[in-house]
Amino acid sequence: MREDDLPDPDRRPSKTQVKEAMHELQELGAALVELSPGQLKRIDLPEDVLAAVRDWQRFSKHEARRRQLQYIGKLMRGIDPEPVRAGLALLRGESAAETARLHRLERLRTRLLEDEGTLAEIATLWPGADLTHLRQLRRNALKEQETNKPPRNFRALFQVLKELDQDEHAPGDSL
Repeated sequence: MREDDLPDPDRRPSKTQVKEAMHELQELGAALVELSPGQLKRIDLPEDVLAAVRDWQRFSKHEARRRQLQYIGKLMRGIDPEPVRAGLALLRGESAAETARLHRLERLRTRLLEDEGTLAEIATLWPGADLTHLRQLRRNALKEQETNKPPRNFRALFQVLKELDQDEHAPGDSL
């Protein structure tokens, strides 16, 4: 055997590098199994990987889940992980945007409870808003706070604002 026949050690990855890449793909699989079924549909996954993720979600035993996670990692080695990473990053970004939107609506609800004049701002943001209903929810929420009752109308007020925001797609930075 000649030296020219031996593979160049610099060209192939070391055993450690292979293991690190394998663990990275397994961690990517672990991120996939934490997603809801609706979120999984939004990521372009091969059918076998999707089935393996659904199986993991169905399993309840720790050891079965561990083995299934290793299997998902093995399947991930056969596909290009970049689209999966991009899909996960997109979902995380949307989750952050959704959280920011909900915080914005909570601040609007707080301002509405403090000042009834905020109804005029709501009317300009969402012209189709039922201001009478919002005024009634505001009044009832304030009474609930005064009498230390459960915040049913407080929550209902938030739900109405949330529905208005989803229906009309109002600009997010205006509040």
